[in-house]
Amino acid sequence: MRKKITVVGAGNVGATCAQRLAERGYADIVLVDIIEGMPQGKALDILESGPVVGFDSNVIGTNSYADTAGSDIAIITSGVPRKPGMSRDDLVLTNMKIVKGVTEELVKASPNCIIIVVANPLDAMAQLAFKVSGFPRNRVIGMSGILDTARFRTFLAQELGVSVEDVAAYVLGGHGDTMIPLTRMATVGGVPVTEVLPEETISKIVERTVKGGGEIVALLKTGSAFYAPSAGVVQMVDAIILDKQNILPCAAYLDGEYGINGVFVGVPAKLGKNGMEQIIEIKLMPEEEAALKKSVDAVRELIEIMKI
Repeated sequence: MRKKITVVGAGNVGATCAQRLAERGYADIVLVDIIEGMPQGKALDILESGPVVGFDSNVIGTNSYADTAGSDIAIITSGVPRKPGMSRDDLVLTNMKIVKGVTEELVKASPNCIIIVVANPLDAMAQLAFKVSGFPRNRVIGMSGILDTARFRTFLAQELGVSVEDVAAYVLGGHGDTMIPLTRMATVGGVPVTEVLPEETISKIVERTVKGGGEIVALLKTGSAFYAPSAGVVQMVDAIILDKQNILPCAAYLDGEYGINGVFVGVPAKLGKNGMEQIIEIKLMPEEEAALKKSVDAVRELIEIMKI
């Protein structure tokens, strides 16, 4: 029997998530949005690609959370996207109202689901969903580190002229200007990139990674990234649905790990059938610890704005 996955928000991120997940074939998909006709139309379009691509997943669009009942995983993509010149922080109060209402509906319909948060500002919205849901921390996770790390790996691979598959890296911290690409741990074919690239080049790649979302927003002018974010979500869902025990950079609730308590921030985490099953602690250098603390402080500022 196939699993059931709900995607909240039928915009670019949500619809692309729904498409990618339907093509996996392991789950039926429910696409939810408040706009009448939009989730229904997009879901039908995805469903009709099944005979061509080769999947039998059922895909429905709806304006009612009743259709989401009994979901195994719920993905929150709904919210106002960033506009040019807008920081993720500017989004916090607007998207807070949206994510709060969505989380309440999901909990009522699927009290045993695992929630993956994609709405920005990511770490703060994950904190909000965790608070509102009352779920244990393993069942609320944020998708950000995979995206930031993917950008970092992409830029390194381009600079080195190698396959992205040969580049390994991690980005820690909040999903925003305070993220921390761990340059000393990035490798190409197992060789530290610090041995094959000059420091100046690595610094430029780090800067581009940190500003990666803004670069796309500036180019699109009317929206934000959705292909890479949706791919990141699907990697997390794969790990959970297939119980793969993948170690992936995710926004997770820290309860003493890294010396941090009571806040969501990006760290490596093991994902399996129970959601976030373990936080992996990397021994950080003093300057990395300081950067992570700064990133956590930035997330706490948003939490204080939301008064949760």
